[in-house]
Amino acid sequence: MVTPADLRRMLAKLADNHTQNQTKPSVTPLDLARIHSKKSCVQNDENTQVFVDIPIFSEDNEPKHEAVEISEVIQKTTIIPAVSPALMPQRRLTDAPTTFASLDAQDLPIIREYSAGGLVFDSLGRVAIIARHSRSGHLEWCLPKGHIEKGETPRETAVREIHEETGIIGEVVDSIATIDYWFTGTTHRVHKLVHHFALRYVSGDLSVLGDPDHEAEDAIWVNFKDLNAILSYPNERKVAWLYAKKARRRSRSEESNA
Repeated sequence: MVTPADLRRMLAKLADNHTQNQTKPSVTPLDLARIHSKKSCVQNDENTQVFVDIPIFSEDNEPKHEAVEISEVIQKTTIIPAVSPALMPQRRLTDAPTTFASLDAQDLPIIREYSAGGLVFDSLGRVAIIARHSRSGHLEWCLPKGHIEKGETPRETAVREIHEETGIIGEVVDSIATIDYWFTGTTHRVHKLVHHFALRYVSGDLSVLGDPDHEAEDAIWVNFKDLNAILSYPNERKVAWLYAKKARRRSRSEESNA
């Protein structure tokens, strides 16, 4: 049973606890945010590591639910120091290029070019290729090909160009692929499309003397399986790979139908 004396002692203790609580600073989630904000500014100004003092609450003088709420706020709070433009490194004048080649090239007029050529095979399965100097002056091995003249079809161009650059007269037996690429000259940009065909040897001997542009330096027969190691241009190596893939598919189809 609670006596009047017990009740007076309980009320006195509650009054003492209330007085102690009034003298302690009360920390709320908003106060924590302000502390973090203030400490972040100090960290930016002095460039030193800052530790924020977090009050420890005991069950004797603070309600337990208050401690849980503040603990949750601390766990969920991520301090991200603000970066002032004044603290960022200054851009050096040498950091930026004076010109941008890719942007300058976009202002050049565009010219489209169309060519045709391809793989001409002899009876031994060899392919005729030519050596020519690139725009940079390097000697490169490539497939015979050239510009499509007015009134010509891509197939007709392939036959004519292969004959002019290799001396071989061929007959188109298959279409392989059309590749396109870009390159930039001094006064314009070029978008080039090249049609590639497979041709069967009809007649002729290897010779570059019939090339009217005198671009071909030499012409040779090479085994088809060696093209990947000899051809200089990745796109032309891909053309050879596509034809081999197409030929294997055709061969399997013929075997299944036999």
